[in-house]
Amino acid sequence: MSTATKKQSRVKLQPLGDRVVVRREDAEAVTAGGIVLPDSAQDRPARGTIVSVGDGILMPSGERLPLQVKPGDNVIFSSFAGEAIEVDEDEVLLMRESDILAVIES
Repeated sequence: MSTATKKQSRVKLQPLGDRVVVRREDAEAVTAGGIVLPDSAQDRPARGTIVSVGDGILMPSGERLPLQVKPGDNVIFSSFAGEAIEVDEDEVLLMRESDILAVIES
């Protein structure tokens, strides 16, 4: 029996300024009642994990204000936030930190 493993990306995407790279959570394929949903009917989740962050916001004084999120944080973001980018057959979102609504703490 084989197991599916996610291969490591060879490309490192480093966002600039106040931008972050987010890997979106997978959409639910089955409803609570057991109905299997086709791809076209699945909602795109507005939750994900931060993959990498930029170096911060450039202030008028010339110093950088660090971002509030860090790689590994689980976040909720606005539904239409970010630009979808495909990296090594894996889709990630590039968005501004201000598009993030909350950090999920467990």
